[in-house]
Formats: sequence, structure tokens, C-alpha cells
Amino acid sequence: MRVLYDSKNPDYKKPFGCLEQNQSCWMRIRIPAECQSKTVTLRLRGEYTGPVEVAMTRQEETDGSFEGYESYVGKFSLKESDLYFYYFHVEMENGVMDLYKENFRDVMIGDEHCPQWQLTVYPQGYTTPRCFQGQVMYQIFPDRFFRYGECDTSEKLTPFHLHQDVHDCPEYRPDQNGIIWNNDFFGGNLKGIEKKLPYLKRLNVSVIYLNPIFMAYSNHRYDTANYRRVDPLLGTEEDFRQLCTSAHQLGMKIILDGVFSHTGSDSLYFDKLNRYGGGAYHDPNSKYHSWYQFHGDNLKEYTSWWGIDTLPCVEEMDDSYLDYIIRGEDSVLAHWMKLGADGFRLDVADELPDEFIHLLHKRVKELNPNGLVIGEVWEDASNKVSYSVRRRYFTNLELDATMNYPYKDAIIGFVKGEMDAGVMARSMMTIAENYPKPILDCVMNSLSTHDTMRILTVLGADRFDYSRDEKAGAKIPPHLYRTAIKRARAAAFLQFMLPGTGCIYYGDEVGLEGYEDPFNRRYFPWDDINDGLLLFYKTITGLKQSHPALQVGDLKIVTAQGRVLIFT
Repeated sequence: MRVLYDSKNPDYKKPFGCLEQNQSCWMRIRIPAECQSKTVTLRLRGEYTGPVEVAMTRQEETDGSFEGYESYVGKFSLKESDLYFYYFHVEMENGVMDLYKENFRDVMIGDEHCPQWQLTVYPQGYTTPRCFQGQVMYQIFPDRFFRYGECDTSEKLTPFHLHQDVHDCPEYRPDQNGIIWNNDFFGGNLKGIEKKLPYLKRLNVSVIYLNPIFMAYSNHRYDTANYRRVDPLLGTEEDFRQLCTSAHQLGMKIILDGVFSHTGSDSLYFDKLNRYGGGAYHDPNSKYHSWYQFHGDNLKEYTSWWGIDTLPCVEEMDDSYLDYIIRGEDSVLAHWMKLGADGFRLDVADELPDEFIHLLHKRVKELNPNGLVIGEVWEDASNKVSYSVRRRYFTNLELDATMNYPYKDAIIGFVKGEMDAGVMARSMMTIAENYPKPILDCVMNSLSTHDTMRILTVLGADRFDYSRDEKAGAKIPPHLYRTAIKRARAAAFLQFMLPGTGCIYYGDEVGLEGYEDPFNRRYFPWDDINDGLLLFYKTITGLKQSHPALQVGDLKIVTAQGRVLIFT
């Protein structure tokens, strides 16, 4: 006989999943009578708050199907918001045993090196804006969506190349020195996005997430040159204000990409090329000098993001940087939210200090109580460790949502037949159990992003080992295309039926293909739309928007065997 405990089963733990501070929790464990147990203690340890013990009491077993078992129950609440791990300590007539987690639902005898159950306790009263729960999001890479009107290149950082044919492949070849400059543009702009708002409305989109729009040298704009300016190729500050106004009139929110762990080297702040004057690289008395980490004999060496010298890292907790980005009357956050932005997606959240994210979250809520902060986290964000530090995204009022890559990976694996329904269900329920419900309802469920291959290519490509020259022109072979479309529909169906906000990467809904960056960043194929796939997306996004159960409902697995997955 085995010890019986399942944290996902209400017969063993209520409520399901996370707890608020001071919320009551009930647990039961069933131990074979042959163990001759005397006492059972639930032992919890908070990552930052230390140990807690709960004495469990024996309860008469009334369910005849558990003959031969002794039932122990305990009730408790936790005062501190923290990430807790727990196991059961059992004293018996002839010794002791400690019970730990084994696989998904089983229990094993072990020691402190064994896996424990997780319990996330989040701040009392915390919630997320209802207007972001269970919505339809649309991610736009601004340069590649739609070009409306003429491009103003007069203030564009040089050098750059503007494609005249939107059907061109983005430039991917390095120069003679092996450098890929990412300085080719297609001219997509803010007016173009505004022009296509009716298209997005017909797609039932309620949230638009824009990749960076701040002034920058590159086409991806993760190398910020000026946090307070719209990149000239995208338009003006007034264009952004008008985009927000028009989107809000149609019931859509605007989320901006916040790149706050580094700037560009070719920026107002660092100014390595001496383009602006007064930058930190050439002027030790620059008001921005304390933002950066200089070293070496001549102080010309500096810490950069993953060693990329065009992306110097910033000291996020530097007072002047905090004032500039977060705290100031006209901080970067305040500037854009006053213009109409409804929140921020934080690039590389793992590389931002917890306290920085906490302060940023607090400021966003001060500016707009219904503002949202999304974090780029690729793993389970509830227990993430980065740079040897356990992160406090959910226990310290930091993130309202994350980019939910665990669901993306599970959906793709299941649809491609690389995992069975049982593994898929495990992935679904692990996130549902570990994430506070207000956050789970807002997570960003994507199938593709600017950092990953296009979903249609993932599901239909015949090879993934092509050279970059081959990838530039590769298309799904005709004999595999029909299967790819069927798989894409199945994946999208799961994407929008699961908890959270389904996020469409621009062009996925019309069959845009592409391998990794930059092939996943082609111009939107307005003249080559897969109408059948688009109609399917309109149908499932309509379902998401019209049924509260798909927006804020509880997730339950009914059947998960082989290739059969049924959930409500």
C-alpha cells in the first residue's frame, strides 16, 4: 500500500493552488495503517520567511474505499507572502519517515534532497485588472506590420536601409567583419497600426502588445537610443497618442515593450559614437555615467548584455536611473502612460532586480490602477531562480502576468505527437497550481513570438537544419502544408481554451511562415492571406471573448490518456 496525497485533488487539499496571505488551507494525507503512525506533522519552509509546522490530527475514515488507511488532516494559514515548500514528517511505533513528492501525484519516502510540494502565498487582496483577464492579445513588430504614408527618414539614426519591396526577406547576412547590423527597415509605422485597427477589431483583439517603439538604431529597437522619443521611422509622439485614443475607442488596450536592463551604445545616455554629446562613454562627468558599469585602466571597458558591446547594461538601482525611468514626475513610465499606454511588458525580467520590478509595478498602478506589468520569463515564473536568486515575481507585488512559454512548449509537443495527453495535462496543471489565479488569468499564451520560430513552420517544416541561406527562401512543402494547417488550428484552439490571454503574433492568423530571427519577422502578407485560417482564428477568438468561463474559469482535467485530452 502507498501513502496517498495529491495536492491537485480537493479530497487532499483545499483550496486548489495558491493561497492569499492569511487564507485558510485544509490538507489531508492517508497513511497505511500497517505503518503504525503516531503523529503526522506538515513541515513548510518559506524561501524568505523560515519554517512553519502544522500538527495534523487523525480523523475517522468514513470512505470505505480507503480501508486499511489512517487519515490525518490539518488546517492552517500563512501570514507571510512567500514561496513555500513542504513535506510530511511521520513518527511511527518503530521509527520515523519523511514523505516527499514523487512525479506528478505520488508520494515517496525520502530526505531533504528529494522534491517537495510547492505552495505559493501571494499578498492579501492582490488582484489583476479584469480588463486584462482572459483576453485576446495581438503582438506587433512595428516595422513589419503595415506602412501607411511616407516614411520620414530625416532623423533616422544612420546608416540604415529601407526596403522598397515589402516581399523582401529581412537582411540576415553578416558584413565582411561578421557583424549583422539589423539596420534594414520596411517602414511599418504607428499610423499603419492605427489604420489596421478595424482589422484587429474583427479579429476580436482587446490588447495590442507593441515590440519597442522608442528611438533606436536597429529594426528591433531593443537598443534604446532615447526612452522619451518615438523612433522617427515609426512616427511622432502625436501619432502614438492618436493610436492609443483610437484603440481605446474600440475597446483595445496598448502595452509597450520596456527595455530597462540595458540601453543602446548609440544612445543619448551612453553615446559611444559621440553622436549626441554628454554621454557616459566619453564623459566621466556625464549625468548618465553612474548608470553604467565601467572598468579597466582607462574606464573604457564596460559590462554589456550577454557580451554584446552595442547593449551596455545599466545599474537599475542607481538613484538617477530610478528617477528617470520610474520615480520622476515625468519619468519614462509616466510619460508614456500619460500619452495613453496601458502598461508594459518587461524585456528580460530575469535580469532586472526584484526591487526594481516592485518599484516599477507600484508606479504603474499609481499612474493607472488598471495598468498591467508583464514579465518576459521563459520558465515557470513562480519558482524561477536567476543568478542564484529565487525570484519574487508573484510574492512581492512585481508582475501581473508573464509570457507563458511553458504552455507554448506543451501545446506544440502535444500537437506534434511528441508528448501524450498525460504529460500535457501535467504541464497545464503545474502552472495552474503554481500561479496565483489573478495572474494565471492574465498570462500571455503565445504560439510564436519575435524570439521563436513561426508556429506554422514549427508544425510543418520538413527540416530544421537548413543553412541560413536556405531558411531565407524555405517554405513548407506542399505535401506537408495541409497537415501543418490542421496542427496550427489544433494548437490555436488549445491556446485560446486554456487559462490566460491568448496572444497572436502578427501574421500567424493568416499563415505567415518563418524560421528563427530574422525570418520570423517578415512584413505582414496583406496580399497573400490564408482566408480559411483567418476565419478559424476569428471563430476561436470570438469564443474566448464571449464566454466568461474561458476568461476566468477554473481549469479541471477530465481525461488525459494517450492522445485523448478532455478538460473544462
